[in-house]
Amino acid sequence: MAKTLLLFGDSLCFFGPDGPVPSDDPRLWQNLAAAALGGRAELFAGFGWTARDAYWSLTGDPRVWSQLPEADVVVLAVGGMDTLPSPLPTYLRVGIRYLRPDGLRRAARQAYQIAQPHLSRLTRGWPTALPVTQTVRYLDDIVVALRTLRPRLPVVVTLPGVHRAPSYGYVHRLRGRAVAAIEEWAQSRGVAVMDVASAVGAHVLDGHGNVDGLHWGWEGHELAAKALAEVVGPLLDPRTDRAAQVLPGPGN
Repeated sequence: MAKTLLLFGDSLCFFGPDGPVPSDDPRLWQNLAAAALGGRAELFAGFGWTARDAYWSLTGDPRVWSQLPEADVVVLAVGGMDTLPSPLPTYLRVGIRYLRPDGLRRAARQAYQIAQPHLSRLTRGWPTALPVTQTVRYLDDIVVALRTLRPRLPVVVTLPGVHRAPSYGYVHRLRGRAVAAIEEWAQSRGVAVMDVASAVGAHVLDGHGNVDGLHWGWEGHELAAKALAEVVGPLLDPRTDRAAQVLPGPGN
């Protein structure tokens, strides 16, 4: 029976060298990884999604609920957007889309896009889209919920990647703190880790990805797919009992 990889992700999961593509595009990294493992990927993602958005999707989207019984592994491909500079508080930045009339909304969005790289450098990357403590909190809430429903379901988390995006002023100063916190949390919870930067970092920093300096080219998707398959493969091996590696949570 084909294995199912259930992913929560951001735009890195559906963005190629020329822009966004449908989630079933076979060139996307999660689809390449799933195919290499003889299975398929089911993606729930959005532009700018953080760990908080993934949690909201898990708890509020009935399409996710329909996929959970069939999932063989869950991949939390979120946390990278959390670390990017967000000079405006998230609720204000996201709220620009709700401004009316249309002319005011377009003017506000354009003004913020112009100001964001300058403010990112001025504030040295702070605040980020989501504080690292909240990233870890929502990742943990997701894992607790999943293991309540499916105690033996393997979970993988991706570490934040790197960027060379002019839209963020080339600033990513707080990434290291997030990587350390997520790694520590993952070890405490028995969650497998995929290091995105090790797999795709050179591809991005050498300018081989999307011109936005944030998303990947198709070569980057192939590199990420190989890394993901290497992490997920042993978890799907029936000879590997991941349940034995799950550590008890608080109060257990």
